[in-house]
Amino acid sequence: MALNIVLYEPEIPPNTGNIIRLCANTGARLHLVKPLGFELDDRRLKRAGLDYHQWADVTLHDSIDELLEDGTCYALTTKGRRLYTDPTYQASDTLIFGPETRGLPDRLLNRFAEVAKLRIPMQANSRSLNLANAVAITLYEAWRQLEFNA
Repeated sequence: MALNIVLYEPEIPPNTGNIIRLCANTGARLHLVKPLGFELDDRRLKRAGLDYHQWADVTLHDSIDELLEDGTCYALTTKGRRLYTDPTYQASDTLIFGPETRGLPDRLLNRFAEVAKLRIPMQANSRSLNLANAVAITLYEAWRQLEFNA
């Protein structure tokens, strides 16, 4: 079992490249949901993910629907009321992150119970964190709870 990271319609190649590297180093599975804001052979993606792509489990999906059917899913959003540290994570959980410029759309967020909408605390006047940073913060908390074994 491994934690799952979902990037819904990611837009910025270096962020995805950094997340590929993060997943390779934590054993998390990375799921990319189309449309992507770049080509998978983008040199900026390759530069950021560098030689880690071969050790990362990356799957491309046409729709997010199939990913929402398996196990517990959490949507990371600035609109969440619960902190990312509140859940008791399981090895098969899925963490879903939205596009860099707009986050997860309301039509998708409405499919989640309030307890499954998580946020990372920030200063009151802040808009959002960088996507790769948000994934790293959340993934490492889930992995820490699993005693770095998943």
